[in-house]
Amino acid sequence: MYSLGEIRVGHVIEIEGTPFLVTFANHAKQARGSGVLKIKIKNLLNGSVIPKTFQGNDKLKPADVGYIKAQYLYKDSEGYQFLHNETFEGFVIADDVVGDDNIFLIEGHDYDIQQFDEKPISINWPINMVFEIVSTPPGVKGDTAQGGTKPAELTNGLTVLVPLFVDIGENVRIDTRTRQYMERVQKS
Repeated sequence: MYSLGEIRVGHVIEIEGTPFLVTFANHAKQARGSGVLKIKIKNLLNGSVIPKTFQGNDKLKPADVGYIKAQYLYKDSEGYQFLHNETFEGFVIADDVVGDDNIFLIEGHDYDIQQFDEKPISINWPINMVFEIVSTPPGVKGDTAQGGTKPAELTNGLTVLVPLFVDIGENVRIDTRTRQYMERVQKS
């Protein structure tokens, strides 16, 4: 159990059976009074952020949250099928857990899966990934000096703005947090 004075940003605590990530913590102590902890916490199951205040000698329970490595296999009617890299047991992650980020799932690739009480609650996406361009209008000669951009569709279905000099068949690195073009990548 954490005492109120031990709570810091980044701690994961459990409140009423739900894991929360502490995103803001302010400790205050008044003369002769007990300590007060004001925090903002993010629900790791649904993403909502709420403020909470604790006083006195309250204790907060650390959440049983951890990560495992698993390989993405395929999607079916049950959800997204994964294989645990150490136990080789298969498990399913529901559609609502993956959400719109499903475009970053590539069959055969390993991902860090966040678990709460040994149940998958989220995927820790790589910061950037490389995809091939399947469709983009041709760049006009002489326009590259202007630093313009054009839309390009990637193999995962995402459309991003790329520099005019990038063409179909080239690989580009995408920031998974912003879904924006980072750089062109040479094929290996």
